[in-house]
Amino acid sequence: MILFPRNNWKPTPAIHLSWLVLACCLAVVLWRPGLWIWAAGLVFANRLILAMAGLIPRSTILGPNITRLPPDAAQRGEMAITIDDGPDPEVTPLVLDILDRYQAKATFFCIGKLAAQHPDLCRDIIRRGHAIENHSLSHQWFFSLLAQGSIYREVDDAQRLLREISGQTPRFFRPAAGLRSPGLEPVLARCGLRLCSWSRRGFDTCLGDADAVLAKLARGLTAGDILLLHDGNAARTAAGKPVILDVLPRLLDALEQSNLRSVTLCSAIP
Repeated sequence: MILFPRNNWKPTPAIHLSWLVLACCLAVVLWRPGLWIWAAGLVFANRLILAMAGLIPRSTILGPNITRLPPDAAQRGEMAITIDDGPDPEVTPLVLDILDRYQAKATFFCIGKLAAQHPDLCRDIIRRGHAIENHSLSHQWFFSLLAQGSIYREVDDAQRLLREISGQTPRFFRPAAGLRSPGLEPVLARCGLRLCSWSRRGFDTCLGDADAVLAKLARGLTAGDILLLHDGNAARTAAGKPVILDVLPRLLDALEQSNLRSVTLCSAIP
C-alpha cells in the first residue's frame, strides 16, 4: 500500500476531514466500546461519501483534476481534443489522417496493453506531432474499486510501457470512464502524473448518432475546452462506421469557424 509517495502529495480538505472522522470513531470505540456499532456506521458513511466523490469524473474532492486548459492557452484560442481507449489498428490511423488534413493536434490517452500490441501505431502518433498519455495498463471497468497497490501497478506499468514505446514520458493520467478512488492521487504523485478529465464529452462510446455526439461537443464550444472522444471502443453509426470518423471532421470545421485551434495537453499546460 502506497501511503507516502516520493513526491509531495497534498491531501484535500475532504481527505483531511475523512481522517478526522476515522480518528474520532476510533477514540469513541476506545472510550465507549458499546458505541462501536455507531462508530462503524460513521466509518461506513465516510467511506461511502468518498466513493461517491470518485464517481464524479470532473470532481476535485479527492484531489486536483484538470478540466480546462489554463487561461493563457484559452486567450490564445487553444482547446484540446483528447482521444481515449486506443490505439486501435482500424480507427486510429484514420483519425490521424483526419487530424493531418486539418493540421490539428490531439492527445491520445492510450491503454498500456494495447500500446504494447501496436507499438508502431503509437510511434506514428508521436511522429505526426500528437501526444500520448496514460490511460492505465488494462482499462478495467472496476479500476476505482482496486486496492491502492493494484492501482499503482496499473498506472506505473502503463507509464513504463508508454515511455519505452513512444520515447516520451506521459505527464497526465485519465482513469477508465473518469472513475477513481481516494487511493489514486497518492499513486499519481508517486508516478509524477496529473489527473486530467474534460470539460465536455460526446458519449461516443454509446451514441452511434454523429449529429448527437457533435452537438454535445460543439454547442457552446469555447477556448480552453478539453473535449473527449474515443478511437477505441467507439460506437458505430447505422452504416457501421466508427462514430468518431463522422464527428471529427465536422468538429474540426466548427473549430476553424470559431477561430479555435486544437493543441496537445502537454503543449498548453506547463
